[in-house]
Formats: sequence, C-alpha cells, structure tokens
Amino acid sequence: MSRAFVKEPDGGEPPEPLPDRPISPHPNLVTPEGLRAIDDRLEELRQRLAAGQAAGDRAALAQIARDARYWAARRASAQVVAPRDNPSEVAFGATVTLLRDDRRRQTYRIVGEDEGDPPRGALSYVSPLARALIGKCVGDVARSGNAEVEIVEIK
Repeated sequence: MSRAFVKEPDGGEPPEPLPDRPISPHPNLVTPEGLRAIDDRLEELRQRLAAGQAAGDRAALAQIARDARYWAARRASAQVVAPRDNPSEVAFGATVTLLRDDRRRQTYRIVGEDEGDPPRGALSYVSPLARALIGKCVGDVARSGNAEVEIVEIK
C-alpha cells in the first residue's frame, strides 16, 4: 500500500496507547532492597510524569503511564522476603559461590525477578540456575546448562 494513503498523527491526536508490560505469573518475591528499588522507580516516574505534563509530551506521557502501571502492580504484589541469617542451604536472598568445571568461581545473590542482573551478581529466583541451586547445600552439585557447578559457599 502506498504511504500516501496512511493517516499519520498530526500532533493534535493522542498517541496510540502502549500495551501494558507483561506481569510475571510467579509470586513477586523481593528482597528489602528490591522493595526500595520499586519505590524509587515509582518516585522517579512521578517526577518524569510531572515534567512530561509540563512539556506536553504525549508520547513520553504514554510511556511513563505504562511504566507506572507496571511498577504500581509490582509494588502492590511485592512479598518481601528477608534473607536468612547463616543459611545452611541456598534460598531466596542467599548469596552463593559456585565453582564451575573450568575452575572459575562465580558468586550470585538469589533475588526477585525485577532485581535480577546476572552480570552484577544478582540472579532471579525463577532463572534455571537459581532453581537448580535452591535447596542445595555446600558441596552439592547442580546442573547449569550443559555443565555442572559445585556450591562452595552460602552466605
């Protein structure tokens, strides 16, 4: 179809509403730090909303509104899980050090989905590796993809 027959917004029309961000079907477990991060994100969005309204930027407002709905839903469903003192097995909130087959050591903290950031050592509790580790103790072995990892420390 020729672009000549496609109606484009002339700036006076509101932009198409953005689809909502998908919400995970898993329980929204968060660490105390994760809850603070959600609160910080909501505050940041409130500030951006005010700035977007002052500027009359409808596209930005649509994105901010979508993000605010997501984070408000995540805040409402958040279940704070405090880390255990001296855990003897891998659990939510624990920090676990692994020894890989190639003798590399990697340390991860098991956290909520929105907190997960593997390059920074934060592993979502629903990730395959975290699921393989949860419930295991020091000395236990778990599968990680096609390899195995040994748990060498749990904090």
